[in-house]
Amino acid sequence: MDDKPHRSESAWPIVGLKDHKASSVFRPEALLREARRQRQLALVAVPEICMLDPDGDVVRHLKRTGAGRIHEGWACYHTELLAFDLDGVGEVGIVGCAVGAPFAVLVAEQLFASGCRLLVSVTSAGQITPIGPTPYFVLIDRALRDEGTSYHYLPGSTFAEAADAPLLARVEQMGRALPGITLHRGATWTTDAPYRETEAAIARARDLGMLAVEMEAAALYAFSATSSCPIICFAHVTNAMAQTEGDFEKGEADGAKATLAIVSAAVWGWSATPTPS
Repeated sequence: MDDKPHRSESAWPIVGLKDHKASSVFRPEALLREARRQRQLALVAVPEICMLDPDGDVVRHLKRTGAGRIHEGWACYHTELLAFDLDGVGEVGIVGCAVGAPFAVLVAEQLFASGCRLLVSVTSAGQITPIGPTPYFVLIDRALRDEGTSYHYLPGSTFAEAADAPLLARVEQMGRALPGITLHRGATWTTDAPYRETEAAIARARDLGMLAVEMEAAALYAFSATSSCPIICFAHVTNAMAQTEGDFEKGEADGAKATLAIVSAAVWGWSATPTPS
């Protein structure tokens, strides 16, 4: 039996010994360059407005209705990017099924390296604090960091905050004006382990004021804070973690139409927010 001390084991905590201001050796631009070379893809920018659709409901809706088209310049090894025209907004890019903090941030980094200027994430979420009948949306202003990715971007803290408070206020105003859609604003719990949402963990999250639980927001907001890339995260609260039969109902077209309306509101809010000098 090897009883020698393993120094690396005690020197590698996820929240310590990281220089968060240091540049990464491995950059998304380099990966995308090599992917374009290998796949013989043209250098074509993605739409300035992009969205993440972790459940894939909007992507399936766009494919089903013939509204989405493959973006031929998207060089990601792991996903495809659809482009579509959103009323009142223009062309939008969308990546489906990038579930969880590591995958969401990997795609986000590559989108911003490819020409994206605003990223909107709308993920389904479980209700933690009952504030009304589901489904409804929560504009996430901070997220409990119960995942690993955010700690590679920011030092340890309880929450990752949305980086641009004026932008969030404008988006909230636009979202609350949408007919037939309920929008709240508040905090969520981001976890890497949805099947470890124990009674004690749920109770603690509720005590901390969490409205819902999801899997991406804390990491996306941490990346946004360190990169100055604008990201807006919504939780589409559709369920109470399947505690009753008939849970997970999202509404018309599996919630796709309501989600696209929320994305439009986010873009309107972003467009109306003055750019800092």
